Amino acid sequence: MQSTFDERNWLGWLVRVRIFILTVLLAIELAVAQFSPAPVPMRLFISTILFWYSLSLFYILLLSFWQEHRLQAALQVVTDVVLVTLVVHETGGWDSSLNFLYPLVIIVATVLLTRVWAGLVAALAFILYGTVLELNYYGVIPSYCTTHPGLKSLQSIIFVNLFAFLAVAYLAGLLTHKLRQVGVQLKDASGALESLQALHENIIHSISSGLITTGLDGRITLVNAAAERLLERAAAELLGAPVHQLFLDPLPLVESEQSHGEVRFDPPTKFRKTLRVRVSALSVPEKGDFGYVYAFDDLTEMRRLEREVRMQDRLAAVGRLAAAIAHEIRNPLTSIAGSVSMLSGLPEMNEDHRRLLDIVTRESQRLNAIITDFLAYSRTKKFQFDRVDLIRLVEDTLILMDHRMAAEKTGIEIKRRFLSEAWVIADGDKLKQVFWNLCENAVRAMKGGGTLTAAVESLGEDWQVSFMDTGTGMTPQQIEKIFEPFQSNFEGGTGLGLAIVYQIVQAHDGKVWARSKPGQGTTFVLRLRRFEAEHSVATRKAAADKSPGLAAADSAAAAAGGGGRG
Repeated sequence: MQSTFDERNWLGWLVRVRIFILTVLLAIELAVAQFSPAPVPMRLFISTILFWYSLSLFYILLLSFWQEHRLQAALQVVTDVVLVTLVVHETGGWDSSLNFLYPLVIIVATVLLTRVWAGLVAALAFILYGTVLELNYYGVIPSYCTTHPGLKSLQSIIFVNLFAFLAVAYLAGLLTHKLRQVGVQLKDASGALESLQALHENIIHSISSGLITTGLDGRITLVNAAAERLLERAAAELLGAPVHQLFLDPLPLVESEQSHGEVRFDPPTKFRKTLRVRVSALSVPEKGDFGYVYAFDDLTEMRRLEREVRMQDRLAAVGRLAAAIAHEIRNPLTSIAGSVSMLSGLPEMNEDHRRLLDIVTRESQRLNAIITDFLAYSRTKKFQFDRVDLIRLVEDTLILMDHRMAAEKTGIEIKRRFLSEAWVIADGDKLKQVFWNLCENAVRAMKGGGTLTAAVESLGEDWQVSFMDTGTGMTPQQIEKIFEPFQSNFEGGTGLGLAIVYQIVQAHDGKVWARSKPGQGTTFVLRLRRFEAEHSVATRKAAADKSPGLAAADSAAAAAGGGGRG
């Protein structure tokens, strides 16, 4: 079974503990020598302690460049046993109170080495301790003992220490083995717990729905990666903030029957989003609720598509109505205009009568213009699709607007953010009509002057054209109906210009929408498929429409051609 500790760190710890013990022993012996006479050779004792200090410092240096930690541990344990024997001899032999250092060294051996090594160290300690006592007893070496026990007493001391050393080695070995087993199990359990925690975190941060947890006080405690993307804010900004302050609408409640709903959210950099929210209690078995879990999904694009579908249905109904009544209105209007023209030529008409007839004529012309636009809106339009450059079309429109702004002195500045080129398959004249109508709306929204910014940028397989003004802006209710007929927000407008824009864009398989906030201007966004993407789709469709027979014929022709070239 592998060790659960770092041997290098344990060796460093052993050196520090050894230095501490040596310092304490030196201090105690010096104090004892000062207050009571003792036969301890202080010069020899201090020299031994200093030598032990030097060895400890050497072991620290050895640890930094010798990587055989097991051999270092064995070396340190053996030298400790030898030096403990020397210290015991100098402090009185069988009278010494420092023989407790032997069990400490044995315990260290069981921790750093194997159980066999612990037994060998215990045997070595017994041999050295017994040898010192025997040599002292028989006067072979100088004795610093204060008492003179008999031979049987000496043998009893030696064998008692033998059993003590072996018992310490055995018990310490068992305990260390158990501790290592528990350490390995704890490490495995800790690793499994960390893996499980990492798995749960990965699951939370990998789900596509935004996830926020809060305490019972409503303050955010966790934010996953999807929630950061949806809310366009970093987790560090959200943690600790009240969750209800993030949204414009009240969040659903757990206690209510409706634990889900839709809320609006204003991101810091983009336009308003619509989010679906589901809430549930964050519960722990036997502890009850201690927070809430909120799951979010972005419904902005879905709601926009639903509005487009509803708008198309309404536009189709209006178109059918227009086709049915436009001619019926125009015929009597032509008669009225002709009759008024004849009446204006009568000599009996005074100035008041002529002024009234002028009003009738002017209003008839205006009504005729509305009907003309209405018919243009309701008729099936013919398109001439070709490969065109969006940049050139937008630039042509802006040049005309530049001349108009300069002539009328409107105080409106036109800015451009273009690429070098942007090719699409489209009807160039119809797209110019779209761009002109969008610019016209922007100019009307900036009566006191402002800035119109036209941008063309790449977005995946689409080109995105946007016209941004700094006008008065629109409310969400106005934006929802902006492309419906007769929804003009400007005096004198027919409300059909943007409806025609919507028709033309739909005929190009594109998308158009408006973004706005009251007082913060309006942005009209148009997306068209890039020429490369359109060409690739058309090629794949043509290949898929080929019959198997034609495909086989093509293959045979290719094979024949290949043989001729060879």
